[in-house]
Amino acid sequence: MVEMTDGATIAQLSMPDMRLPIGYALSYPGRMATAFGAIDWATLGRLEFEVPDLVAFPCLPLAYQAGRQGGTAPACLNGANEVAVDAFLKGRLRWVDIPWVIEEAMHRFVAGEPRDLDDVLAADADGRALAAEGVARCDDRRPGRPSRPGPGAARG
Repeated sequence: MVEMTDGATIAQLSMPDMRLPIGYALSYPGRMATAFGAIDWATLGRLEFEVPDLVAFPCLPLAYQAGRQGGTAPACLNGANEVAVDAFLKGRLRWVDIPWVIEEAMHRFVAGEPRDLDDVLAADADGRALAAEGVARCDDRRPGRPSRPGPGAARG
């Protein structure tokens, strides 16, 4: 959902089905005629919204931070997230260290205003490089290695 400056909210709603975004990607810039995510409003009844649990989802505050900072910060966050999640999927990083790696990359990144797509891609690449360094520092699976602090923890 996007809230406009006049207070109106515009929403993209569909049933949770990954075929819909995959269809967007395959048919861009058009749209597929197949209704993968169509909602039956008569049976849906109502929508319920809850305040997100920022403790259970520690990467969400990082995304909010990047959005507020603006400029190239969201691209850095994206690159760092890609590297951290990939490292987790390959067994090189613990699940609980993903937010720490992203936060460290964002902390070390100097955001600016992008002039063009190359600036955005460079910020993504910087986020990836900074996160790769963080993953290397997080190799705490060997005996005697302390675990890394979570997001928001004091830096040493």
